[in-house]
Order: sequence, then C-alpha cells, then structure tokens
Amino acid sequence: MELLLVSYLAGTKTITANYLSKLSSKTITFIPTAGNVEPYTGFIDEGIAMLEDLGYQLQMLDIAKVEEPVLIQELESAACVCISGGNTFYLLQELKKKHLTELLARRIREGMFYIGESAGAIIAAPDIEYNQIMDDKTLAPDLTDYSALSVFDHSLLPHLGEFPFETSSRETLERYRNSLKLIPLNNHEAVLVNDRGYTVLCETSAEGSSL
Repeated sequence: MELLLVSYLAGTKTITANYLSKLSSKTITFIPTAGNVEPYTGFIDEGIAMLEDLGYQLQMLDIAKVEEPVLIQELESAACVCISGGNTFYLLQELKKKHLTELLARRIREGMFYIGESAGAIIAAPDIEYNQIMDDKTLAPDLTDYSALSVFDHSLLPHLGEFPFETSSRETLERYRNSLKLIPLNNHEAVLVNDRGYTVLCETSAEGSSL
C-alpha cells in the first residue's frame, strides 16, 4: 500500500511526478465529485492540467452521476485513482450512496495507486467529522455516518495558513490537536503513506521526514 495525500494537487507537481513514476499505466481515473457543490472549482481544472502536463490520460468518473455497477467495474480495474478536492462531506455521502468505501479501501490496500487532494485526502482517515469547521456538513444532508476509508490512522488537515482557509484551518487545528493525530499541510506539502508509516514531503525539495 502506498498513497499520496496532498493539500493542493497543482502545488505538488514534482512530488506527484515522483510518486507516479512507478505507475506502469498512463491512465488515471479522476474523480471530481467533491467539487459538485462548490462555487469555485478552478483548483480541479489546475490539477487536471498538471496531470495531463505530466503525460497522463485522465478518465473522468463522477461518483454522483454514474451507476453503481459501472463504478464498481471501473474501480476494480483502475491502476490509479485520483480524488480531487471540494466538500468532504458531500464526497463521502456520494461514495456511501454507491457502497464504494469498502471497495476503495480494499483496492488501496491491494496496492492501487491513490492520490487524494484535500477532501480526497481527508477521507483516507478513519472519520471526517473533524473537518466540519472547514466544510459545510449541510451540503450532505443524507450523510449520518462520518466513518471514512480508514486506510490511514492519521487525519489530514489541508490548507493550513492558506487563503481562504486561514481561520478555519487554524480553528480545526486548535480544536482537535489533542484528540486526533492531525497532520497539517500547506498547499505545497504532501504525505506519502505506506505500510511502514508516512513521510511528509515539501514541493520545494521533494524530500521529507519519515515518521
């Protein structure tokens, strides 16, 4: 198992390129679903452009708009899945509606490449309720269970100190720093997770510290 969790995909191009260098396929299954309820989705377009610039072909897969059997087939065969940012609660709601959380977690544990950006990174944790300060839970009215993929026993806190999340990211850190194993990231940092632990990487050097 090895997954890459980032705050802002377009801000971690070198890190992402290094991670994907071991991917034998040139096709990435890209899931933009978390952005469906966001007024601004330019960051998704930037992430797509970055991956395409690295030479990858993206197969777009909106969880909310595709039938469950097709989604299952696509995820079972995907070599790499990238889930972009947006509203974390809405993303988890749509994954649960299509009964995909256990499938996605299994595929990650089996070794499928996984890139999670912001919301896509947060759902790697055991539970996402801590993100209620940054994201609006009311945009996912059908979500009552906040348990997530649980492929990583830490909780990602993206966009620390970054506009427009300066206040909400800091409040989240202050409220949950003593009760959760939080890993705060700015927009140029990432976490590489594997069976041995995790490494925090910085885009400026594409190096990091193992923990």
